[in-house]
Amino acid sequence: MSGIIGKKIGMTSMFNAEGKNIACTVIEAGPCVVTQVKSVATDGYDAVQLAFDDKKEKHTTKALQGHFKKSNSSFKRKVVEFKGFTTEVKLGDVIKVDICPEGEFCDVVGTSKGKGFQGVIKRHNFAGVGGATHGQHNRLRAPGSMGASSFPSRVLPGKRLTGHMGDEQVKIQNLQILKVMPEHNILIIKGAVPGAKGSYIKVEF
Repeated sequence: MSGIIGKKIGMTSMFNAEGKNIACTVIEAGPCVVTQVKSVATDGYDAVQLAFDDKKEKHTTKALQGHFKKSNSSFKRKVVEFKGFTTEVKLGDVIKVDICPEGEFCDVVGTSKGKGFQGVIKRHNFAGVGGATHGQHNRLRAPGSMGASSFPSRVLPGKRLTGHMGDEQVKIQNLQILKVMPEHNILIIKGAVPGAKGSYIKVEF
């Protein structure tokens, strides 16, 4: 499995050969620099580390500066490992968007949009109390009973309650690569991918 790091630009739509309008996501993918090649002998497993998106020296720690200089790379914002990288690469190589196979399927990993502190209806799709009669003036969106009373006298772990929603790593599998535009470092993928505009995306294929 190979892959590339990108940045979500936004969504648009395009027409296929049958004239059907397809929603798709535009991703700025690469160029990525190979900053480390791991092996079983030295690291205990095989992996390729890619880095993407330039940043200033003053925003980079001394440790990372030395790490990037080993590959003669400029300082990068995002560093991601890909296990089982099928393409033969060496330290300092540049991976561009033309590595992506047009028409094939890929998996996309991103960080979902944060929703903040949410109630059980939005977070867990609870139905609510339903009718607003019989004195139910303030219980319409309440979670309801917490469970047992005398035993175990506590709320059990894993209970679906209110809390922080979103801002989690999400993988969407089997999304088709509709178009690759190497001259603009653009990758167009069918459907929606997790994350807000400008967020980093990991594409595996």
